[in-house]
Amino acid sequence: MTIDPVALTVDLVRCPSVTPDEGGALVLMQQLLSDAGFECTRVDRGGISNLFARWGRKGANRTFGFNGHTDVVPVGDADAWTYDPFGGIIDGDWLYGRGATDMKSGVAAFAAAAIDFVKETPPEGSIILTLTGDEEASAEHGTVAILDWMATTGERMTDCLVGEPTCPEVMGDMMKVGRRGSLTLRFVARGVQGHVAYPHRTKNPVAALARLIARLEETPLDEGNAQFDASSLATVTFDVGNPATNVVPAEARATVNIRFNDIHTGESLTARIAAVTAEIEEATGVSIAMTPTIGGESFATPPGELTELVAKAVQAETGVAPAPSTSGGTSDARFVKNHCPVVEFGLVGHRMHAVDERVRVSDITKLKSVYGRILRDYFA
Repeated sequence: MTIDPVALTVDLVRCPSVTPDEGGALVLMQQLLSDAGFECTRVDRGGISNLFARWGRKGANRTFGFNGHTDVVPVGDADAWTYDPFGGIIDGDWLYGRGATDMKSGVAAFAAAAIDFVKETPPEGSIILTLTGDEEASAEHGTVAILDWMATTGERMTDCLVGEPTCPEVMGDMMKVGRRGSLTLRFVARGVQGHVAYPHRTKNPVAALARLIARLEETPLDEGNAQFDASSLATVTFDVGNPATNVVPAEARATVNIRFNDIHTGESLTARIAAVTAEIEEATGVSIAMTPTIGGESFATPPGELTELVAKAVQAETGVAPAPSTSGGTSDARFVKNHCPVVEFGLVGHRMHAVDERVRVSDITKLKSVYGRILRDYFA
């Protein structure tokens, strides 16, 4: 009896696994995989639940891995949803629920494909599934924790596919062969508070910080290259908290996020912006402290066996040739790439994180077929 990925997606959506709550999702997956002959280990760390599952011999020469997460973002206004966000309701060809797109359907599809594959044609090699409960939050104790544990126990994947949603419009139109890096910079400008009528007695942190932000926003970081779009910088907060109209405040804060390509590193961008910050400090007399957080470096998997394998399987099962892309946000592929070659392919993602998040039922079934073909061709 084959595993129905749609029914499994419904079961997973009904687990309220908002980060960091496990919500029963990994318990469900561990039972399912154990029953199918996978050796399962919980790799919990820092209050986060994670699951490692392997079918086959440890240390096999050929080990294909799937990576995904069962945690989801908060539902927001539950009353704005057509159906219960954790109801897993199917209406026509749509399955509704938080995580239906991102990415419980992907987890269900690759788990179903892997279980059916090892039952029908046990491969000469191993299959590993790594499931985390921390992708939607800090990602410090999710896939990173699993990879740390794998390093200490001698577990290894030779290639890996991350099942995040990758297609912008139709099933099969894009696969991710890399990702831009992410750098968050938090600024605190400190000046001298005083009465607005006596500006010579003040140092205005608002004006200084606004000057810095304008400089950063107006100066392109690069023009991109053959593999990546241009790096982008966005101001996400600018906070003063001053209710008075006649007082120059002592402090102002702002945060920017940069999504950068392989022209830069997180460290080189930090140094570049620190130099600009120093110029603004010198010009205004306002001190500006900068705290950087590098969320991940950019990377690209070069064309080769893995990228060709995934592209051929996608086209064979969907009739669409996937465009290789490095666009979009970050994913746990940024951690996996330090372990082995990695590619991402999954469903259409335009409804992820939204009210009434939903996925086409027919696409879930098609995704399982893609993953099944990848496994058959990989171990052929």
